[in-house]
Parts: sequence; C-alpha cells; structure tokens
Amino acid sequence: MSVVSNWPELSWPAWRKTALHLQLMTQVVGKIRLALTPWLNHSWHVTLTVTARGLTTGPIAVNGEMLEIAFDFLDEQLVFTSSAGSISILPLAAGSLADFHAGAMETLADLGIDVVIDPMPSEIADAIAFPQDMQVRPYDAGAVRAFWRALVQADRVFRQFRTGFLGKASPVHFFWGSFDLAVTRFSGHGAPRHPGGVPGLPDAVTREAYSHEECSAGFWPGSDAFPQAAFYAYAYPAPEGFADAAVEPAAAAFDAKLGEFLLPYEAVRVAADPDGALLAFLQSTYNAAANLAGWDRAALECALGAPRVPRPA
Repeated sequence: MSVVSNWPELSWPAWRKTALHLQLMTQVVGKIRLALTPWLNHSWHVTLTVTARGLTTGPIAVNGEMLEIAFDFLDEQLVFTSSAGSISILPLAAGSLADFHAGAMETLADLGIDVVIDPMPSEIADAIAFPQDMQVRPYDAGAVRAFWRALVQADRVFRQFRTGFLGKASPVHFFWGSFDLAVTRFSGHGAPRHPGGVPGLPDAVTREAYSHEECSAGFWPGSDAFPQAAFYAYAYPAPEGFADAAVEPAAAAFDAKLGEFLLPYEAVRVAADPDGALLAFLQSTYNAAANLAGWDRAALECALGAPRVPRPA
C-alpha cells in the first residue's frame, strides 16, 4: 500500500518521553500567554497556532509592545521576539522542566517583562510544579518534527473544513493542556451546565469552555491511556443516538469510554486520498451531531471556500 510522504509515520510508544517533555514545554509557554492575555471566550486566548516552522503564541500585548514566543522545530529552538527589536533564543533539547522554566522566565526578565505564571501543569495527573520538576527528559528532534509535520497536515485540512460553516466557529488552534489540535462549530444555542471535574483544570474554565452547544473535532498524538495518534470528534451535549450514528470512513468508530468518535491517524496516513478520508470524518461526524440535535443547518452552512471566490451575498 502506498503512503503519502507528507503524512509522516507516528508512534506514541517510540517518542512517548519526548512527547511528555514537549507537552510540558508548551505548557510553560502557554501559561505565559495565559498570564498576559485578556480572557477570550472558550479559552481561545491561551492557544498556540501551527506555523511553517512549529508552534507560536502569536502576538502578545505587553508593556506597550508585542511579544511573540515561537517553537522552531526545524532549528530546535524557542524564539522570543519583541516589537521593541529584541530576539532571544533558548535551545529545545534534553533536560529538565525546571531548567526550561527557569530559562524562559529569565529570558522574559531580560526583556523587561514581569510575569508570574501558575507553576502547576494543567490536565496532567500527578503533576509536579515546573520549578520542582528535575527529571531529565529526552528531546528526539526527529520525532518532534514528525509530530509537527502531522500537525501541519491536520491543520491544513481542518482549515479547509472550517470554510464550510457560516456560524460561530473557533480558529484551528493547539491546546497545550490537552496537547491537541482542535476546531469547533457552534449551533448558536446555550448548553447545559458542564459538571466539571476535569483533572488539573478549574471547573470555572471547563464550564465556560462548554457554555454553548458545539461539535468539535481534533487531532492528538496519543497518550498512555490511548497509545496511538488519532483524530476525534464529539458533540456537547451529545444528542440522543449520536454514539450509534453511521460515520465515515470505515476505520472510524465511537469510543464509549472517551465519549467520542475516533479515527486512527494511521488509517488517514495510508489512505489513497488522506485529505478526502479526513474530510469525510469531519463532515460525517458533524452531520450526525447537527442532524440529531436539530441545528439550523440551512442558515449555518455553506460550500467549502475557494481562493479568490467571495461568498454570494
């Protein structure tokens, strides 16, 4: 079976230790953005964005200037850029989170930026505060680049899918707490109060994130509980019959424990048309949620966008 080369192979067991290291590094950077940025609905202000070289905070307003912190996975460095003209660099390498955290905070201090972040990792069981996490973890640069290349492909298809919706929709963005890329559509209706209880996440944050009826899809590289890369899709609140809906492609299935549809990344990677397989998953899971929940699809949807073609008004 032929494999499309720009969808790289991913193996959670092979890069697990590096993945955990990278997740914690993104949390340090994400918490800097969180501490400096006014709250935006559904925590959209804290996310990172996929770039042509890695992940970035985008511009953060501070001290009358703009700060950007970017992971450059090609040159294996974390780049701090200020609109005041300064550039500072930290290496992305094996080491401890305590050292990485200290380096990031020292760099900000050198830039004249005074910020205090929550030192506890988010959404991680048995977490250790950044300054106390002295465990030396590896940094497999090749594995990180493979993950980033997978993010590039997922981001590209998610952005195309997003163009087919006229209603409220999130950007395509990377959540450092759950370590996943996501895009979300909203019906325009409120949702029942979320019960909370997400480990390492305040209930107030969870309840605001799920304050409105939504259908969300995303991609994550795996975890110890689910040790393979996969695409996911869920609805909140899940309408009756959602778990039994027929979705595409054939490799997709509902996981009752997680409460969402899953499509193995490998099934997309080896498909004759990876883009088509992923779009089919995104569209069919959305169709199931929207139809069963009675969304006003005629008012919310449109054809997928094309370059230089305005929507008819």
